[in-house]
Amino acid sequence: MLGYGNLIIVNHNEHYLSAYAHNRNILVQEGQNVQAGQVIAELGSSGADRPKLHFEIRKDGNPVDPARYLPPR
Repeated sequence: MLGYGNLIIVNHNEHYLSAYAHNRNILVQEGQNVQAGQVIAELGSSGADRPKLHFEIRKDGNPVDPARYLPPR
């Protein structure tokens, strides 16, 4: 996907995925199973003008509000 730099997509199940973009270094391989809390990348600025993280959750291909799925602060 253009404009997102180094991108990781985690398929959680047949309905949900999460995406993490602009990574400096990806620490997992395509097809690898990952666990909750596992470090999968290092923050970077690939595809961006400064270091940042683009994070999104999609359900059935449609973006949803990630705050509904994250633990409270």
